[in-house]
Amino acid sequence: MKAIAYQKALPITDDQALLDITLPDPIAQGRDLLVEIKAISVNPVDVKVRSSANPPDGEYKVIGWDAAGIVRAVGDQVSLFKPGDRVFYAGSLTRPGTNSELHLVDERIVGHMPGSHTFAKAAALPLTSITAWELLFDRLGVNAQSTGALLVIGAAGGVGSILVQLARKLTGLTVIGTASRPETEQWVRNLGAHHVIDHSKPLSQELKKIGFDNVQYVASLNQTDKHLSEIVEAIAPQGKFALIDDPASLDVMKLKRKSVSLHWEFMFTRSMFETPDMQKQHDLLNEIARLIDTGTIKTTIAENFGTINAANLRRAHTLLESNTAKGKIVLEGF
Repeated sequence: MKAIAYQKALPITDDQALLDITLPDPIAQGRDLLVEIKAISVNPVDVKVRSSANPPDGEYKVIGWDAAGIVRAVGDQVSLFKPGDRVFYAGSLTRPGTNSELHLVDERIVGHMPGSHTFAKAAALPLTSITAWELLFDRLGVNAQSTGALLVIGAAGGVGSILVQLARKLTGLTVIGTASRPETEQWVRNLGAHHVIDHSKPLSQELKKIGFDNVQYVASLNQTDKHLSEIVEAIAPQGKFALIDDPASLDVMKLKRKSVSLHWEFMFTRSMFETPDMQKQHDLLNEIARLIDTGTIKTTIAENFGTINAANLRRAHTLLESNTAKGKIVLEGF
């Protein structure tokens, strides 16, 4: 099978950072599906792993954690899918990634693809949808009856683009997104945010400009260390604060005075540890597909970079590293 991989963690400007290679076809066993990959999307985790994780000497590392495709074979313990099913999923951080023609994935973290969507549109959804859903409903404990205000820092990115929609459509929260450029501000408004403020300015002051002394919930999706002091200032006493990025340090003592609870969201936890509730990601993705098919939420695809190959993936990684991307970047076909 064709695949895109690397042998050494290198800057994306290096031609060896991602390479077109050929690997043996994998075989489905146990609860695994063998999926023929039709489309993928690129996430910050791809950049993070590619730039820092070296495979053993002489071996290739295949990355990629978003895909849509067709089930070609199933392991002997599979019960949720059959060959021919159209699926979408984000995979596991502990296994080879989706940047390959064929891919093995545990059925418990796979969903049936939205019937109304192309493979490219579906591939933009899994990782960000799982992250946004788990952050909002599992970590922050929000539900349909929840009220108050939610501040989404970095709302124009992949996770933010889904989180804003879920919060607006499925809860009673007032959704406040952050963006710093006219095009990303409009993007966030179009996704359903009630308000958009500029995260290049002090958040607490920006909130006061639109009539909010504080917010009950904060979802910080990037640059948490830069914004921490303003988050502490802006969050209400006994508020809830969730984050997904990797700050170099995080002084949690700043949260004590307000009795603020801190929640990490890492969507690979369930697959990495094969938790007893691992199949919740299957259920979650099926619900996302239903919400897509009913028009409740929409895909967040912003760029299609064409064929899945090393050159186009290098372009996608370059755009992500620029921190100017909005929505999701997809590639389709080999």
